[in-house]
Amino acid sequence: MVHELFVTEQAGSRHRGLTERARDRGVPVSTITDKAAAGLSETVTPQGILAVCGLMDVPVETALAGSPRLVAVLAGITDPGNAGTVLRTADAAGADAVLFAGQTVDPHNGKCVRASAGSLFHVPVAREPELSSALRACRDAGLRVFGTSGTARRLAYPGAEWLAGPTAWVFGSEAHGLSEATGVDEFLALPIHGRAESLNLAAAASVCLYTSAFTDRPENRHA
Repeated sequence: MVHELFVTEQAGSRHRGLTERARDRGVPVSTITDKAAAGLSETVTPQGILAVCGLMDVPVETALAGSPRLVAVLAGITDPGNAGTVLRTADAAGADAVLFAGQTVDPHNGKCVRASAGSLFHVPVAREPELSSALRACRDAGLRVFGTSGTARRLAYPGAEWLAGPTAWVFGSEAHGLSEATGVDEFLALPIHGRAESLNLAAAASVCLYTSAFTDRPENRHA
């Protein structure tokens, strides 16, 4: 929900339809200077329009309501760019919810919001201080919980029978990954065929989430 809108004269002229709709809905619209816009904005080149909005996250039980099929769990990810990109990828893969668990960056962090490219407004997002509680909630919702490990016995690949069905993927920080004590039901491996030491977190999340989407939801496959 938008509580208040601030616009420069130039931005107000450029987005006149938006400001008119805001006023029609009872949202206060204030004109500010370019200097004030620069001070309020976190970006180098502000767009001249800023809004005060309500937080987007919902309770975990709300995010996992309705028999979810695919959920992403961010565990201890502190880089807002990575977190926002995973959120964007989860949205694109058709995930039903994204949980920010443990000491993970705030989903409302400015860089995280920008990296999500609007997906913060598309997918139910919940925050849970304890990772164990987030995983318990996923299991209570009927989801099996997977993580990735380079030493795992089985591989994650489209069509794998063990990936069919409601699934939650847990993604750890790029620096430390997930420990064996994380509490996932099973670790799966993403093979490295070249000389790279590892995959970027967001790239690995893309592989995992789309693997589940293609395995569990055949309608997502395109010729």
